[in-house]
Amino acid sequence: MWEPLIEAVRPRGKTPPHDLRRTIAAIFWRHENGAKWRSIPAELGPWWRAAQLFIRWARLGVWERLLELVQDQ
Repeated sequence: MWEPLIEAVRPRGKTPPHDLRRTIAAIFWRHENGAKWRSIPAELGPWWRAAQLFIRWARLGVWERLLELVQDQ
C-alpha cells in the first residue's frame, strides 16, 4: 500500500536505500509507539539507519510531499 506512494516522493540517488521497506516500517513503528530511536525492535533493522533516513528525508521535504500525496488521494 505504501510502496507506490513512497516511490513517488522519495529522492532518487545513485543507489536505492538499503532495505527501504524495513526501514520505513521502523520509522512508522517509532511514530506509532512514541519511542526513542534506540527502542526500535532489532527485526526492523538498525535503529540508526531509520533515524538517518528520517532526518535526511525531513531535510529534503519528503515527508511533507508524502502527506500531500496521501491527502490528495
